[in-house]
Amino acid sequence: MQQHTSRAVRLDAFGGPEVLDVQEVPVPQAGQGQVRVRVTAAGLNPMDWIMTADADTAARFGLSLPAGFGTDYAGVVDQVGAGVTGFAPGDRVFGGALSRAVADFVVVDAAGGTAANEAHHTPDGVDDRTAATLAIAGRTASAALAVVRPGPADTVLIGGAGGGVGVFAVQLARIAGARVIGTGSAASADFLRELGAEPVTYGDGLADRVRALAPGGVTAAIDLHGTETAHTARELGVPDGRICTIAAQVDGVSAANGANAAAGALDEIARLVAAGRLRVSIAASFPVEQIRRAAELQAGRHVHGKVVIDL
Repeated sequence: MQQHTSRAVRLDAFGGPEVLDVQEVPVPQAGQGQVRVRVTAAGLNPMDWIMTADADTAARFGLSLPAGFGTDYAGVVDQVGAGVTGFAPGDRVFGGALSRAVADFVVVDAAGGTAANEAHHTPDGVDDRTAATLAIAGRTASAALAVVRPGPADTVLIGGAGGGVGVFAVQLARIAGARVIGTGSAASADFLRELGAEPVTYGDGLADRVRALAPGGVTAAIDLHGTETAHTARELGVPDGRICTIAAQVDGVSAANGANAAAGALDEIARLVAAGRLRVSIAASFPVEQIRRAAELQAGRHVHGKVVIDL
């Protein structure tokens, strides 16, 4: 029997986790050039709650009420629209669906023209929970690394190294051959070491602590949290052209955006995961009925790794 309604996390007002509800909605249908995905897992990111926190921010992302929630998803194609090639029902896929991923079904463009409306084939060896963490953080990390271009001769300072993007940025920089120093809380030190970074605590005196770790100097920096790492990098003599931010603006410093990641970046990250060269830490998973708890944990910004919703 054809299913007519399905679950989706919706917001009838902008705000924090308290406005998130699981609602019954009509099952969407794939149109021309689209595929419908039966979602099995959705990964949460800071941008999910940032862009739905208030009406002005939501408007900048083209969102209006009632709105959905979450962008990263993984699942199985279950309907293919007219004109689609390269996808068939039963294919495992992952990608982004801007502020609508935490739902039983999402409809996305098969051509995958934008970071928040796309589908990619999930490689064998990558489970759905892991695939559901890749789109936003993986794209953002890839775009940031493209700015600073780390290599074997580099020592890279990464601020916020234990966060969702940091997990990818640290490992991608190490894969490129660079030495990585990662900022975090004292409690995150062991986690950062597991990723391949040398941990250093953020806060007052950061530049002196980095100098002690790297007396030969730092050659590049990526700030994944605010501006402290970017300003510290300048203090350490890193040229602006090899400093990058993602969450704040610093005059003269490039800001990376996952939407600007190179074509093929996300597929390459998925291949690295499948090959065992890039590890994704899933800190917690929740059933969709516990979306508020999951969003509260993610919004606290102290979780090491990714938070995933199971559908």
